[in-house]
Amino acid sequence: MSASTRWLNEIKWDEHGLVPVIAQEAATGDVLMFAWMNREALQRTAETGEAIYWSRSRRKLWHKGEESGHVQKVLDMRIDCDNDVVLLRIEQVGGIACHTGRHSCFFQKYFADGRWEAVEPVLKDPQEIYK
Repeated sequence: MSASTRWLNEIKWDEHGLVPVIAQEAATGDVLMFAWMNREALQRTAETGEAIYWSRSRRKLWHKGEESGHVQKVLDMRIDCDNDVVLLRIEQVGGIACHTGRHSCFFQKYFADGRWEAVEPVLKDPQEIYK
């Protein structure tokens, strides 16, 4: 293994070879999304400066924004104290991180009467994003 990829061994990968990743907007501190990365995705993210995730449903690498144009420019990468979660501090191109056309994937809020409600607006219709 080369010294240039040795840093990947610091990560505590799960039994599927994945690590959870949080994407946080650097300018606002907003948590925009949660996803997974495998070793190749994390290495390519470091090399390209753009977020590349592992899609568990499609079982392939997923360059965020490859269809929508809403790429995530990685400004900073960190790991937590247990080395088992990655935090990406990013610039969200186009201001939309969620496939629903919202700024953040965390747009549903819990209310004490036992319901979840969308509290952030759709910024762009997903049918316009994913033609």
